[in-house]
Amino acid sequence: MRRDREHDARRPSAVARGYGSKWREARAGFLAKHPTCCRCGKPATVVHHTTPHRGDRALFWNRALWAPVCQPCHDGPCQAEEKRP
Repeated sequence: MRRDREHDARRPSAVARGYGSKWREARAGFLAKHPTCCRCGKPATVVHHTTPHRGDRALFWNRALWAPVCQPCHDGPCQAEEKRP
């Protein structure tokens, strides 16, 4: 997956993309209120942005666009759906 490595090398850090302490606090609160994956019902560990924010802070912080998902659902079907045209 050379393309993925090249993309990751150019990608800003998680903190630079908005995933700092404010995000960690908001994420923890959201998952406390929404503890199960909306796809499979397993424990949710990820807050998925249902609309890719691509750096847009308004989309990033719009909680109406957040969904609780487990890691396997996030890394599998959620990411695959985002990559579709």
